[in-house]
Amino acid sequence: MSNYLSQSWLIDRRHALRAMGSLISLPLLECMIPLRAAEKETASPRRSAFIYLANGVHSLNYQITTPGKNYQLSRSLMPLEKHRQVITPISGLHHPGALSHHHNCISVWLTGGKLGPSDRNTISVDQKMAEVTAQHTRVSSMEVAITQDSLAWTADGVRLPAMRRCSEIFASMFEEPKGGKTAQRRALRRKGSVLDANLAEVRRLEKNMGSADKGRMDQYLSSIREAEIRTRRADAWLDTPLPVVSDADRKRTNRDIATTMAGDYFRTVYDLMVLAFQTDVTRVATFSMGGEGDAIAIPEIGITESRHQLSHHGGDAGYMEKLTMYDTFAVEQFSYFLTRLAETNDLNGKPLLDSTMSLFGSGMCYGHSHGNANLPLVLAGGSDLGLKHGSHLDFNQSAEDFKGYALGADGALTTKHYQLCSRPANPNAHMSNLLLMMAQRMGVEIDQFGDSNKVIEV
Repeated sequence: MSNYLSQSWLIDRRHALRAMGSLISLPLLECMIPLRAAEKETASPRRSAFIYLANGVHSLNYQITTPGKNYQLSRSLMPLEKHRQVITPISGLHHPGALSHHHNCISVWLTGGKLGPSDRNTISVDQKMAEVTAQHTRVSSMEVAITQDSLAWTADGVRLPAMRRCSEIFASMFEEPKGGKTAQRRALRRKGSVLDANLAEVRRLEKNMGSADKGRMDQYLSSIREAEIRTRRADAWLDTPLPVVSDADRKRTNRDIATTMAGDYFRTVYDLMVLAFQTDVTRVATFSMGGEGDAIAIPEIGITESRHQLSHHGGDAGYMEKLTMYDTFAVEQFSYFLTRLAETNDLNGKPLLDSTMSLFGSGMCYGHSHGNANLPLVLAGGSDLGLKHGSHLDFNQSAEDFKGYALGADGALTTKHYQLCSRPANPNAHMSNLLLMMAQRMGVEIDQFGDSNKVIEV
């Protein structure tokens, strides 16, 4: 944190962690920097947020058919009209590695990996960003998911756990540990000892393992290593004062809402993300509104069916209308997030939206046929990171053999459009190209991510 008022300790930059028989250097923490040096940083930190909507969308009511600046927002995206100058709707991108099976969609959305029966996932872009930003923040990254499956994956292909209850999310970032710092430090170091003991036991077991077991054990070791690093980091931050949270922000975010009140729940999660960015507790966040098989219903707007059920509508007009209502509702909550980012200043007095990129979308386009080309995506914010918005970026129309959208006599999309959702018009338009650009704008020095083949300019 760069706004704490006192500093009771300093640790050396060369401080190291012992794990798996090697040394792991701690990243640069602000508790390693003298207070006066920390105050010299005046540029707003770069931040990124990723929001996932399962099972694609009702494509006929979602797709924007006009490229460039003069596009008209579709029915489902209409809640974003007031943010038109700070958003870029994107059409025509896909993940080639996800085309084999729809259940991979959420898993590869931020990785660009290829997940066959014997494949291991690769690092997600949020975690690639966290490698750069975590050295400055109390929490390396924030993972929220309505179900257990987060969007975040480590370099070793291990999915990071997610939190769901808003009060637990708040406590993890803004409350003193139960029992005090001494008890928490004792618990963390006890956990570290347990992890060390597990590693010692694994080393003994490895000698007699076959190759398949060693592969599974590698993933287990990766999760232990990740837990150990996070445990040591939590210990290192214990003596750094927590950020001050106003009564209004505490009342808004430190509460639990049943997911049956989806709007209230979504907005509270977004408020937590805004508060985390505003106080610089973290600079990277992901939020999954559910996976392909378990996204929630929204009874508050008359939707009692699951999103998965609605996505397999089979042409039923009632289900298609409800799916459109669900899409629009989710976009409305995302619009709320952008509004909160725009009206909230960071520690330097600038709107959070200027320094925060946010990607909203799905790893599937047309849920009924599991079509996962032409992914529905909206990129927002990040003007301080060089993003220039106000246009519809359409990679379908950049394909040489694209004949235009399948419009009927009334100008509305016809069901022929679904073919575009299952087979990419532009096979070279990979979503990883977008993720690569976002990583670079966050200061990650890479020229390749996932299956990227070029960098998208926005």
